[in-house]
Amino acid sequence: MEIKVAIFEDNKLIRDALQAILNGTPGYNCIGVFDNGKHWEEELQRSKPDVILMDIEMPGMDGIELTRLITEKYVNSRVLIQTVFDDSTKIFNALCAGASGYILKTDPPNKYLEAIAQVYQGGSFMNAAVARKTLNFFTNKNIIVVSPEPAEYHLSEREKEILLELVDNQSLKIIADKLFISHETVRTHVKHIYRKLHVANRTEAIMKALQQGIK
Repeated sequence: MEIKVAIFEDNKLIRDALQAILNGTPGYNCIGVFDNGKHWEEELQRSKPDVILMDIEMPGMDGIELTRLITEKYVNSRVLIQTVFDDSTKIFNALCAGASGYILKTDPPNKYLEAIAQVYQGGSFMNAAVARKTLNFFTNKNIIVVSPEPAEYHLSEREKEILLELVDNQSLKIIADKLFISHETVRTHVKHIYRKLHVANRTEAIMKALQQGIK
């Protein structure tokens, strides 16, 4: 089954590159590319994407406001913000608008594909640098993301090792290759990590690891 992706991006070179990457990768299908959000309702009704790649800076309506409109009308929509900005306020506003994740345009293609798949599966995605900025922003604003009290999560040494790799934004395949274990073994460890940390996805695991200094 293919993941249908729509792209809102005003830069033609980036639009074309993302479209080529998606259509050239098995399991992904770019079903619409748009350079602004002027006709977003009819475009989304026609294309019916599973995941929407959303640029922040576009002519007319910006991507954050467009994300808010989309997630209000389509409550199950999955929007992945992609931008050159790693500004904490923009990150916070994008997440508050209903975005399921945040990726930087400097991230490599494999991270884009991983982020799209993770968001499609109901999770969220945020690279480690963005997660740290978001955590710092929440902390400075006295917003509690997770309980700051230290706790014993009974992670094994291998699970701690894999958690650190997740914080460094490594893909499961890279972690498997680096640790000389199978991809499925890594997936199993990650499930155990999520269960022990009482989190639902990678982003929450990273945030908890950073806030509580788990290592």
